[in-house]
Amino acid sequence: MLLHCGLMFHPARSYPVVIAVLAGMLLVSPAAAQDGTAKGAPSPAPVLEETIPTAPIDIDGTVLFRVRGASALPAEKRAGNISTRIVGLARDPAFQPSELRTEESEHGTSVVAGKSTVMVVVEADAKLESVDRKQLAALYAERIRQAIADYRSARTRDALAGAVARTLAATVVLALLVALLVWMARRIESRVKRLYDRRVVEQQGNTLRILRLDRIWEVIRGVIGVTRSVALLVLAVAYAQYVLIQFPATRAAGTRILEYILGPLESMGRGFVAIVPDLVILVIIYFVARYGLVLMRLYFEAVERGTLAIDGFDTEWAQPTYKLLRVVVVVFTLVVAYPYIPGSGSDAFKGISLFIGVVFSLGSSSAVANIIAGYMMTYRRAFKIGDRVKIGGFTGDVAEVRLQVTHLKTFKNEEVIVPNSSILNAEVINYSTLARTTGLILHTTVGIGYETPWRQVEAMLLEAARRTAGLQKEPAPFVRELSLGDFCVTYELNAYCNEAQAMNALYAAMHRNILDVFNEYGVQIMTPAYEGDTPEPKVVPKDKWFTPPAAPESR
Repeated sequence: MLLHCGLMFHPARSYPVVIAVLAGMLLVSPAAAQDGTAKGAPSPAPVLEETIPTAPIDIDGTVLFRVRGASALPAEKRAGNISTRIVGLARDPAFQPSELRTEESEHGTSVVAGKSTVMVVVEADAKLESVDRKQLAALYAERIRQAIADYRSARTRDALAGAVARTLAATVVLALLVALLVWMARRIESRVKRLYDRRVVEQQGNTLRILRLDRIWEVIRGVIGVTRSVALLVLAVAYAQYVLIQFPATRAAGTRILEYILGPLESMGRGFVAIVPDLVILVIIYFVARYGLVLMRLYFEAVERGTLAIDGFDTEWAQPTYKLLRVVVVVFTLVVAYPYIPGSGSDAFKGISLFIGVVFSLGSSSAVANIIAGYMMTYRRAFKIGDRVKIGGFTGDVAEVRLQVTHLKTFKNEEVIVPNSSILNAEVINYSTLARTTGLILHTTVGIGYETPWRQVEAMLLEAARRTAGLQKEPAPFVRELSLGDFCVTYELNAYCNEAQAMNALYAAMHRNILDVFNEYGVQIMTPAYEGDTPEPKVVPKDKWFTPPAAPESR
């Protein structure tokens, strides 16, 4: 009849009935019937059961009662021996359950089958169950009689045929439920897909909205797939449990299948509950540290903007100081939170922590040195982003300052990455610091022969400086005589500028103007030097001391 109903199944209207049938088949089983017949079995005392080790007497997956052990005979071994004797009696067709009786002996009350002793109930067993020893032995004997009867009835031809029939019916119901589940999942997915396609068409041209719809569609597909997989897994477990408990040989596995699945989950749940107080403390530590960092950031942002002033504290130090203190706060928070991290006390966790510490100490010495050097440079005020500097053999503009390295952009549009530890140990020339205030002095030298009046040379050099756009008029340019050489006098032209980034262009313009001025007045620049000279002495007559463009000195 059940098979006939299964063949007439209609997905759209009959699946509630099928689910109810499967649930009834899973609930009404021989194991449940056997459990229901044990009305007189004593219930173990929960307190003693938790403190005294006991073992179950298990026949075909049904626990008859529990027994305790002794140091010489552990509970598991005693329970196994008793179970073996009971099964042996059940397999003996000549033995009748009514022959099972109780007898008093010097050791306690024995449950006897013919001339064989099935078990001995001692005072410790009675104390465990809080029942009189003789009464407990009688209850055990009755439970064993029922177990023997159930063992034999479950192995009759009619019982096995019924188990096979129920298994086939359950298989048909499972197939129908699986088909229904797959059909419903596909139908739901197709409806959602049509809705998604319609929305995509409506949002043509809005790329951002379409991308959001794509993400939503992927999430919905994932939810449908996970739900379908979980439902199929539940059906498979229910089917396996139901089929296994139909047959005596597999009934024990069927009754424990949920324990195999739910046991690890239960352990995980208990472990999670045990660490809930530590997790609460970790959450509190996290929020305290987080909002502490937020307040610290707001404080240093106010210092950086100049809203809040600190004596002797440069505004440019605000962000580096905040980053440094942030690291200190994070490290301190980790130290405080470490004991509350789940598993922090385990040997594995300690070993991993030690390994990470060793690797960090061996491989990060240069990195730590560069980080420390980066902070030291910040507080030394060596340079800042945008300054033109010379570090070692490299000259360029500071493009970026990181914890470990500094990026320079050279005149040739090259990027040079210099480790901060190298900068800390090298000389740094900053062209921009004083250029903004007193001005940067650009200087160049020329070698002029002794026959040219020095006043004329100074005047020509100052004229070249005057013609160079970009040089400051105040402070005024000036000329210095550096040396009286073997072949010429070395003059140095000095002029101020307030833009360090323009120094290369100013140097080029100044050199061009020097060449033009000296060519205009016919004065030879003695570079390179030459060997040999005219027989006339190279002196300047007094009447030529003020040769143009030199002007007579006012007395």
